[in-house]
Amino acid sequence: MEKRKTWHQKHEESKTLGSKLADGMTAFVGSWTFIWIHVVWFTLWIVLPIEAFPYGLLTMIVSLEAILLSTLIMMSQNRQSDRDRLQADADFETNLQAKKEIEDLQVRLARIEDEKLEKILKILESR
Repeated sequence: MEKRKTWHQKHEESKTLGSKLADGMTAFVGSWTFIWIHVVWFTLWIVLPIEAFPYGLLTMIVSLEAILLSTLIMMSQNRQSDRDRLQADADFETNLQAKKEIEDLQVRLARIEDEKLEKILKILESR
């Protein structure tokens, strides 16, 4: 029997190489390692005579990095929204199935109660 895929598995399988790279970069950018690399990088840039103040090249590099990173983060957030939508759809389907099963159980319980009541009435009538 083939196992049904979860919404998360379907989402992961639908990701392109670019999506996986962007998500990986976003995860790295949101880490302490990223912060410490930049602290060391900026410190070395300032302490070592790489360029004179006001650090025009450093400013340009950091600006370009900010543009690229903000784009990657937005792409990742868009995919997160898609993933959330898939989860919401899966939850809705589960809720519909649960509602149907509950309604079926209520019908069965009502039938059992009716049968019990009929048996009780028959017993009372036979006396």
